Amino acid sequence: MIVMLVLAAVTGAAVGGIAVVERGGGASWHSSSSTPTPGRSAAVREESTAAESLTLSATGDIMMSSAPNGLPPKNGAGFFDSVREGLASDLVMGNLEQPLTDDTGASKCGSPARPNCFAFRSPPSYAGHLKDGGFQLLNTANNHANDFGAAGYRNTVEALEGAGLQYTGARDQITTMEIKGVKVAVIGFSPYAGANNLNDLAQARDIVQRAKSEADLVVVQAHMGAEGVEKNHVRPGSENFFGENRGDPVKFSHTVIDAGADLVIGHGPHVLRGMEFYQGKLIAYSLGNFAGGGRTLSKTGILKYAGILRVTLRKDGSYAGGQFLSTYLDGDGLPTRDTADERGRDLVNTLTEADFGSTGASIGADGAIKPSA
Repeated sequence: MIVMLVLAAVTGAAVGGIAVVERGGGASWHSSSSTPTPGRSAAVREESTAAESLTLSATGDIMMSSAPNGLPPKNGAGFFDSVREGLASDLVMGNLEQPLTDDTGASKCGSPARPNCFAFRSPPSYAGHLKDGGFQLLNTANNHANDFGAAGYRNTVEALEGAGLQYTGARDQITTMEIKGVKVAVIGFSPYAGANNLNDLAQARDIVQRAKSEADLVVVQAHMGAEGVEKNHVRPGSENFFGENRGDPVKFSHTVIDAGADLVIGHGPHVLRGMEFYQGKLIAYSLGNFAGGGRTLSKTGILKYAGILRVTLRKDGSYAGGQFLSTYLDGDGLPTRDTADERGRDLVNTLTEADFGSTGASIGADGAIKPSA
């Protein structure tokens, strides 16, 4: 099992026009006081007039390289150029499925007992590529966050903070941002030790309820479900992969929405999955392989298709609209907009119709996401 450190970072400043309040390990921090106040969040900056709605964008799995020898062209410069325009929104999120670290000497694949093990990392400087692409918050609750041990995870956090990026995913961590006067809480879940455990539904309910009491909008990032080309359908019940219980995606998603979540963003299976509406809230069960630079994620078949999810939520949490923009991995594993064919969009529509019927989302020719009629 992967052990993730619960790291509490004091941000204390507005980042990219977003006031940040980060809560981790049961405490919260804010710049209005030098003393942390346990169990309570406070906004860094109050705005007199809150926006009526916010648009959030999100992606699936991001691996930029397999250092030291599997680096992308130009050492990653311009890595997200093709998708930057599509990502642009009030809050841009992604699932960072690798540490940003130099070699710590503690690769999880160091043991001969793990012959089929995969450990990936990118140089710490690649946090700058994420920033250049427009990302503002990265989820670290996944099965590769600790590929290079606790030191690698600490280095990741330092790299993200150094680039002015926020992160979420450690146990009991609620990362809250104030955007245009609207407080948005983001919580990361996975089935791994040290993270908010998606198999512990009681804990999931508790932390979502706490987040909802402190924020206007609650977004759940969930690394859930079995992996592989044949795992693109959502079925009831728990999903297992290599002996790991990777959660019951439907039950988990419905549970956190019942607890107050306004949007659930899934990733982990490395393929696109369908979308449904539950209690008026959108669930995207998997957004696929968004970035796979170097020798990391597969670029063949349906494994190369992914997308950018854009969702507009009103301040009260109600769904105001959405859009799905198709992407694919090019030959170097860089995320590339699929403007000509929109193959990811077609795939999500097909999977949604097969798996959800009347609760499924409908994606129009313009990418607009609506509840099925």
